[in-house]
Amino acid sequence: MNQGRIWCVVNPTVGLPLFLGAVAAISLIVHFAILNNTTWFAAFMGG
Repeated sequence: MNQGRIWCVVNPTVGLPLFLGAVAAISLIVHFAILNNTTWFAAFMGG
């Protein structure tokens, strides 16, 4: 792991939840943007 030294600066108990929360938030933002700007995505998600 070539980026292992980051945990000397940021505690893993703080960094990992922040990272995973940011990934989840970005995913929700992208899905919401696609849902609002296309017509086929709502039909696809609705089945």
